[in-house]
Amino acid sequence: MFRSSTLSRPYGWGVMGILLALAASIPAHAQSALVGKEGWVFYAGDEILHSDMQAVHRNVALMRDAGEQLQAAGVGLVVVVVPLKARLAQQKLPEGVVLGDAVQERYAAIMREFAAAGVVATDAMRALAAVQAQGMPAFFRTDSHWTAWSAEATGVATAELIKRHWSLSGQPGTGKRLGPWVKERRFSDLADLMGAAQRKAIGPEVFTIRNPDAEGGLLDDDVAVVHVVGNSSAQPYLGFSQALSNGIDRPVGLSWKYGNFGPWAVLLEYLESPEFREHRPQVLVWQLDESQMLYGPDAPGQWDNASTMSEQQWRQRLRGALGQ
Repeated sequence: MFRSSTLSRPYGWGVMGILLALAASIPAHAQSALVGKEGWVFYAGDEILHSDMQAVHRNVALMRDAGEQLQAAGVGLVVVVVPLKARLAQQKLPEGVVLGDAVQERYAAIMREFAAAGVVATDAMRALAAVQAQGMPAFFRTDSHWTAWSAEATGVATAELIKRHWSLSGQPGTGKRLGPWVKERRFSDLADLMGAAQRKAIGPEVFTIRNPDAEGGLLDDDVAVVHVVGNSSAQPYLGFSQALSNGIDRPVGLSWKYGNFGPWAVLLEYLESPEFREHRPQVLVWQLDESQMLYGPDAPGQWDNASTMSEQQWRQRLRGALGQ
């Protein structure tokens, strides 16, 4: 299974980079896939019954502190939380499987936590609901990821949020141009968790994405004024950062990893990188998944050993990366 190194540059992926992104995977500690109605498949590791809002509160406090330290270093912060797939496709869950009452309200509760803490956050749930209202699926039927329509809608919403809060430097006309929609038929990431017979019965899925060969608009020496750090939901194949770049009409950089590294370690990896030291963006967009909001940096069993650290260690590394 292909495991990508982190991409840390303004968008300029060639065809090979886009094809490699097709192999984006679910977290390495995944155990199984949950097959629902009409061939819909869900990641069985997502927490759909319980919601530890005390943990969410602690993690939002960490994000608030990170935002304050970034602001002191001249960098704004926007958080983007991708909603649970099972939330947007509840009618496709297996018979007898339902979201817990606390989970039903969890995304809205997370957004209230952000608002109370003064953390600028995109309401991705609203963007995905609008996608579904237009008759398009918010998530792929057999894959763990949101669709390109959802990624783009959230990218547009994030662009509008950034423009309301920051006056961006750089030259207009340097944003990403979006190509036409194309269709690809392939097996999903969750297919790797199925047995051979089940995989054959579910079959491949048609993925609608932008034609990567038609995307243009950035030169290698364009400087990104906004940088995205995230997991495989932010991969170029799905178009979140391209739509964000198009919306702000400025270059957007990207660092993304998939697997069980966790959002805390991935953020630190970027902040500790030479790229960040040499060029700090005006705004940092931090993307993670709803289920990840339940776990801090000190969550053994959720992140790999190298990515697991105490909150104190995480804070110390963050201050060190920002020179504080």
